[in-house]
Amino acid sequence: MIAEAGLAALWLAAALAGLELLLAVLGLRGRGELMASVRPIAVVQGILVAIAFACLIILFVRVDLSVALVVANDHSAKPLLYRFAGAWGNHEGSMLMWVTILALAGGAVALFERNLNERTLIATLGAQAFIGLGFYAFLLFASNPFERVSPPPAEGNGLNPLLQDPGLAFHPPTLYLGYVGLSVAFSFAVGALVTRDVGPAFARAMRPWVLAAWIMLTLGITAGSYWAYYELGWGGWWFWDPVENASLMPWLAATALLHSVTVLATRDGLRAWTVMLAVVAFSMSMVGTFLVRSGILTSVHAFAVDPQRGAFILGLLVIYIGGALTLFGLRVGTVKEGSQFEAVSREGALVVNNLLLSAILGIVLVGTLYPLMAEAMTGEKLSVGPPYFNSAAGPIALLLMVVMAAGPLLKWRRDDWRPLVARLAVPALLTALALLALAIWAPPIGIFPLLGLVLAAGVAAASVAPLWKRKLRRTPLFIWGMVIAHLGVAVALVGMASETAFTKETLVAARPGETHRVGPWAVRFDGVEPVAGPNWTAVEATLTATRGTSPARTLTTQSRMFYAPPTETNEASITTVLDGQLYVVLGNSDDQGRWQLRLWWKPWVTLIWIGGGLIALGGALSLLGRVLRERRSRLAQEAWA
Repeated sequence: MIAEAGLAALWLAAALAGLELLLAVLGLRGRGELMASVRPIAVVQGILVAIAFACLIILFVRVDLSVALVVANDHSAKPLLYRFAGAWGNHEGSMLMWVTILALAGGAVALFERNLNERTLIATLGAQAFIGLGFYAFLLFASNPFERVSPPPAEGNGLNPLLQDPGLAFHPPTLYLGYVGLSVAFSFAVGALVTRDVGPAFARAMRPWVLAAWIMLTLGITAGSYWAYYELGWGGWWFWDPVENASLMPWLAATALLHSVTVLATRDGLRAWTVMLAVVAFSMSMVGTFLVRSGILTSVHAFAVDPQRGAFILGLLVIYIGGALTLFGLRVGTVKEGSQFEAVSREGALVVNNLLLSAILGIVLVGTLYPLMAEAMTGEKLSVGPPYFNSAAGPIALLLMVVMAAGPLLKWRRDDWRPLVARLAVPALLTALALLALAIWAPPIGIFPLLGLVLAAGVAAASVAPLWKRKLRRTPLFIWGMVIAHLGVAVALVGMASETAFTKETLVAARPGETHRVGPWAVRFDGVEPVAGPNWTAVEATLTATRGTSPARTLTTQSRMFYAPPTETNEASITTVLDGQLYVVLGNSDDQGRWQLRLWWKPWVTLIWIGGGLIALGGALSLLGRVLRERRSRLAQEAWA
């Protein structure tokens, strides 16, 4: 009965989405009395789809083998955490999670948004219902998560072993929260275009959703990078895989949108930019959805293998994005220009920032889609990898760092070059000192890592410059957020450049008792032994690592064999110290009793994820500061009234 209850709740939620859209359209066309029903319908819809998702989780936790999705992705021997998270570790479940977050977000907008013009809000909720309606249809007609199987098998097939990791409980939900936050921003943009209400009020309503989505995408990408780093066993933190790019592209668009919507909310500028970027950001999340769930990619992240599902999602993408672009084209003439500003100003720097982010987005989009289009047209498989992305996007990203350093030091509306040069003196001096230090003490490294390390010093100094001459206790929380987020970019840049420039790798075939060196470490291979887990068996290698006079460290790395489904994986051993990580992976043995070992020493690599965490923390502080400021302003207005 749980599966039937979940399916019924899903059908009812879909019906309410259709009713919500209908009432919104009729209300905007003159039947104003109908608009009062739109808000409560959005709330009830969110509750119903949450019930449906809860039912699916219960089915997975109980390992209900009468449900086809549970049979395909669950197993009674799996630990509880992976049975729970396994509910969204598959195609149908992940799409149900998407729709659940989408509906709950619509309900939250209906409940809490009080400052936006009522007609614009109703148009926004109608757009959100229209998005949801397409995904409800996709679930109910092409990807039913509650489909029964008869007779039930004795045991399930189990979850992909690469997904049997705590990261599954965190990484997909954060990305989906980011994607859906962008859908809300998209709906706000559509609502504002429909009612011709593109202005600061619309931007202030949209900004918290954009900022929250950006925070979630930052956390999701950061967590996903580290998950792949330690789980896949190839020692890298980013490989420009199409599925990785599918999450990066919305983040790039959301970063540009975040800066643009801030200008519109506070300075009444960049109106058309803001609306267009809202459409682009949601478009990129839809492109990512198509790539991951269409079946055209083979990846640990890509669940669907049915081309019909891909065609369905492609159809939704064409309808939503094509419709939004058409509406933008028809209404862009009604979007007033907004406040003017000089080229040398903070707004001018943000425009350059957006252009550079858009250029990087275009490079990533072309590099991701070109091999797929070439294969579709010619049948020839092509590969576009790190050399293209690094050489094409790298110089633009470094130029972006320069703009990011200068932007917060500029004044709004208008500034002058001479005082700007004076404000940049300290960051420029630190940049020069970093270059001198690297020239004297660092080994020869590539030009991109060198420039990355040098610019990181200047960006770090410029990031804290907005705090100069301020009373820190009275500094608004959103200023602290900006400072910490920009500082996080500098920290992550140091980690990326250091990992690229200074990583050492040793690949050996070792016998027990042998010692091999990698970087400053001496690693002794002590031997192997068989071990067993809840649903796997493994060969576990024990190693002892020493560095100078520091105490020895014991490492264990495994080659695992899962039996449901039958899959072999490598579990890396990672030792973290202040200045980097020692990374060890066990391979196969040969007929001479030797075992393949891959050893890496990665200086300062942890700064990549520390920087990502700082970026997200800065966003969270900024969001909290903005929300508190809006609340104080609203309470003050009510008190005066």
